[in-house]
Formats: sequence, C-alpha cells, structure tokens
Amino acid sequence: MSTATDKAYEKIRSHLLAGKARPGDRLTEEQLSAIAGVSRTPVREAVQRLERELLLMRTSSNRIFVPDWGADEIDEMFTLRQMLEGHAAERAATRLTEAQIEKLATINATLHKAVGSDNPTAQPDVARFLDANRQFHEAVTEAAHSPRLGQILATLVEQPVVLHTAREYSIEDLKQSARDHDELIAAFRARDPRWARAIMGSHLRRAFHVFADAMGEQTQTVDSCAAE
Repeated sequence: MSTATDKAYEKIRSHLLAGKARPGDRLTEEQLSAIAGVSRTPVREAVQRLERELLLMRTSSNRIFVPDWGADEIDEMFTLRQMLEGHAAERAATRLTEAQIEKLATINATLHKAVGSDNPTAQPDVARFLDANRQFHEAVTEAAHSPRLGQILATLVEQPVVLHTAREYSIEDLKQSARDHDELIAAFRARDPRWARAIMGSHLRRAFHVFADAMGEQTQTVDSCAAE
C-alpha cells in the first residue's frame, strides 16, 4: 500500500469513526479526496479497504455510502462481538502475564478518569473514554494469542456502532462500563476463564441494549415528525 493510500485510509476512517458522516449519507470520491487531502486514485484504494471493514458500502450503481444498519444487523453485530470477545476473554484469562494485567488496570484507570468516577460533577470525556476502551479491548484480544480472532474482531469492533453507542451512554452507563472492566480484571487475576467470559458477555449485551433503546427513540421521533 502506498503512502498516499495509507494517508487516505487513516483520514477517511477517522472521519467516519468521529461520526462526521451520518448513516445513509452518500459520499463521492471528490468529497473523500478533499477529506483525505490526496488525489482520487489512492482514495479508491482506501475505499476498497474500508468496504472490507464495513465502514463504507457501495451500491450496484457504484455509489459509496455510509452503512445504515437495521435493528437485526445491529443485534447480529453485538451477538458476534459477544461470542468472539467472550472467547477472547476466556483464552486471555489463562494467558495474560502479570505485566499485561497491570497494563489493563492502568488503561482502565484512565477510563475511570475519563468518565469522572472520582469526580461526580465532572462531564465525561467521551473521546478519551473511547480511546481507553479501544486500548482495553485490544489488549484483551492480543492476550488471547489468536491472530484469526483479532482479524475478525477488528471488523466488528471498529465500526461506527461503537462510537454511536458511547454517545448514547448516560454518565452512569459510562461508569458501569468502567466497573465491568474492573470485574473483568478481577477475573483475570483469579485466572478464571468462565468468569471472564461471563463478564465480557454481559458487558457487551448491556452496550447492545443502550444502542437498541437509542435506535427505538430515534425511530419514534421520526414517526412522530412524519405524522405531524
């Protein structure tokens, strides 16, 4: 992959994960070239990679757009994540070194600060939360020592659904996420694979319900507006 393509990929990917393009939005190569600051040739190559990651999709008429996932597709994404990350946590429980467990604890301490666990009046720093959350889950997957698992999860975890879920979290939801990580670390310290899998599963299922509730509210708002 050329340097120009790398740049295009990173710029466009960051644009999408930051929520700057809404689900269903059509994006042209000209727009993407402007976002990336490169010509259309490397943009085409970057778009192909982003399509493989399901961050962009293409119609039969070759139009590029941001995926607008339906309820069933969202449920499937979270179900697959629950299965795969649960498996990763189970494997990691017997493979993590003490140093890796301490690294997870350090990352989660940053996450606690981002959500104001030690300061009830502070506003949560969602961007910092997302970064620490990503690092935490990546560290667990890496500790599972399964390259295939890591490749599959990369497609699921880094879709915009993660960002949109975090945006819909209440402050208490964000703090609960940090507490889930605390319990997961406790399971790792106990070297208990079943406990680790169970915590990861409930952690991700809670995230699904937050997202599903938000989708329901948005649908009701749209239906209400259409009826007026």
